[in-house]
Amino acid sequence: MDILLVASAFNSLCQRVHAELTDRGHRAEVVLASHGDDAVRAAVRDTAPELIIAPMLRTALPEDVWREHTCLIVHPGPPGDRGPSSLDWAVAEGAERWAVTVLQAEAGMDAGDIWASVPFTVEPVGKSDLYRGEVSDAALTAVLLAVERYAGGSYKPRPQSDPGISVTWRDFFRQERRHVDWRYDDTATVLRKLRGADSQPGVLDELLGQEVFLHGGHPEDELRGRPGELLATRDGAVCRATRDGAVWIPELRPRRGSGDPAPFRRPAADVLGDRLPDVPEAPAPLEPPPGRRTWSAIRYRRQGDVGLLAFSFPGGAMSTSQCRRLLTAYRHALTRPTSVLVLGGVRDFFCNGIHLGVIEAAADPAEESWVNLNAMNDLVEAVLRTTDRLVVAALGGNAAAGGVMLALAADEVWCRSGAVLNPHYRRMGLYGSEYWTYSLPRRVGEATAERLTREALPVSAATAVRLGLADRLVAAAPGAFPDEVARLAARLAGSPGVRERIAAKAEARSRDEERRPLAAHRQEELARMHRVFFDPGAPYHALRSAFVRKVPGGSPRPLAPAPDPLTEAR
Repeated sequence: MDILLVASAFNSLCQRVHAELTDRGHRAEVVLASHGDDAVRAAVRDTAPELIIAPMLRTALPEDVWREHTCLIVHPGPPGDRGPSSLDWAVAEGAERWAVTVLQAEAGMDAGDIWASVPFTVEPVGKSDLYRGEVSDAALTAVLLAVERYAGGSYKPRPQSDPGISVTWRDFFRQERRHVDWRYDDTATVLRKLRGADSQPGVLDELLGQEVFLHGGHPEDELRGRPGELLATRDGAVCRATRDGAVWIPELRPRRGSGDPAPFRRPAADVLGDRLPDVPEAPAPLEPPPGRRTWSAIRYRRQGDVGLLAFSFPGGAMSTSQCRRLLTAYRHALTRPTSVLVLGGVRDFFCNGIHLGVIEAAADPAEESWVNLNAMNDLVEAVLRTTDRLVVAALGGNAAAGGVMLALAADEVWCRSGAVLNPHYRRMGLYGSEYWTYSLPRRVGEATAERLTREALPVSAATAVRLGLADRLVAAAPGAFPDEVARLAARLAGSPGVRERIAAKAEARSRDEERRPLAAHRQEELARMHRVFFDPGAPYHALRSAFVRKVPGGSPRPLAPAPDPLTEAR
């Protein structure tokens, strides 16, 4: 079937829907509604779709489009729920169960007939994590069911006038409802408000005389102080006291018009800068004791013959300092007596490569790009050179660019069934590094590696396994993924022949090194990246800035061919 996806942004859900529809033989195109109604109309004329689906839409479809074509809207709420902030209300009101509903577009917002609805459990995590996890799983199931029903031609969608449907209108969830009263709100209330706005839009607050949006929230069980007081920092995050405890806030975003030249999300301590009071840096133990409730981006634990090195960075990006901290933790993990080391194994993002936000805010973005990339390369090289145990990269969520190459440095790649991989750099105007010229062809062959980097399309977890990008598809709910990975890793460690595999791995690495040293791959990749980073006219700089600052522009067709840095960087 020819399907047109209309979305306000080519976000994680839109990418997953595109990849999964393509897997099933449908021909799917994408147009961004953010470019206006005429762009949508033009895409409809060009593609002549049999069906239009809107996986994530903040504006209404043009009336002439939905009157002339069947248009299905993905709404993150149960049947009868209406309004632009459904998921915000679910988190704020502590709903235990919610749903994703696919309904037909009509004049009334979210009032159309229902083609499919799939429930999900609302886990106590950030809204964006929930969206990329449980919401995405439910939405994908609902979309596929709706497409199947539409293709069958006999299904009659359920009207919302059905007596069994209770219609509830929920207003836009404004900042007044998100406001934290540090004097009176308890920790649970503060966390609920922070988690309900962790990625977008953040919680507007005043901190040290500056209006900022707070992004993300995690409990702290030991530090205490006056409500609202900053107590400590940790790896760029700040700890702030509540009336009965404290919370960690990893990122802040200055309000537009505040005079800050970088009004986008970045590490909290970086945003506060010189205003940050003289509070201690409170490092978290890499191996925290059981029951400890505190925030840490990196944790290690050992279970018998398995080491589990978990990491989770906001947005999946890794700055220079985050790369270096993870490398230090990785080296620590290598000192422990295990035969299998799992890298990742948490819900949500695995890694999206270098931190474009920190780079954009740097005094010299070209230099920071270079330093960040080298730190990322150091980490990937350490994984590639590990020959005394098996390394498993466990992707509970999405990965892109250098994050995919970090995973491919491992011996085995395990993907949760809902993960989406973007194994390319091209849409950011980059040639790429992280030893991709070694790891990617080694896995999928030269021809497929060339196609993946040239086409620059999202890849589903199932297709990743089929292509050889991944070795195992883990069919688990987001919250169940860590325990399932630990179970599978224990089984791998106890499997017969694991020592022989490790020995064979060391021999293969030695042969590859003789054929072409890793240093040669790194030198060639970095030479091309250096020319891009330090060329002020290279597309990378404008693309990076527009991405970080969310500046509209570019093509309304996000899957159109991108500039070819593989040629331009030579």
